[in-house]
Amino acid sequence: MQMNDNRTIAADPAIVWAALLDPEVLKACVPGCEELTGSAAEGFEAVVVQKVGPVKAKFAGQVSVTDIIEGQSLTLNGEGKGGAAGFAKGAAHVTLAPATAEDGSAATLLTYEVEAKVGGKLAQLGSRIIDGFARKMADEFFGRFQDALESPEEEDTEASEGEGDAPEGAKKGWFRKMFKGD
Repeated sequence: MQMNDNRTIAADPAIVWAALLDPEVLKACVPGCEELTGSAAEGFEAVVVQKVGPVKAKFAGQVSVTDIIEGQSLTLNGEGKGGAAGFAKGAAHVTLAPATAEDGSAATLLTYEVEAKVGGKLAQLGSRIIDGFARKMADEFFGRFQDALESPEEEDTEASEGEGDAPEGAKKGWFRKMFKGD
């Protein structure tokens, strides 16, 4: 299954690039991610729990970052095994380009192309269920990614003051605030 889309993120391309390589951001953005350790240079180990149709599984696997063109593009490759449920693997090729936000500030056009494959019991669910699930996962990942980077609304800024930098339940713009040291 293949899909592609893009998002305009109201953050400077350098901040978006740093977030793509940050394990805390990736952990917070991957739906169902319980654990993510490692680095972009050496690869990440991940544990993700997902329910696809009637099949719920805990996937243990690796995520690697390849095809890196500093500040411009990279590919996130993931592969996980879910025991009797089967396996899932996929790749997201991500490209960044400078853009302008609606308010005239610096922004980033993030374009992604995702390819996903499953095997085992998961593959028996049928392509309609798998395709819908893969699309939902990609949309949710990049939606969470965008939320982590964009500046919080004024009321969110007041409400989030004094909170730690933990991504769990993090407010919109949490990574951007950490990056800028606001």
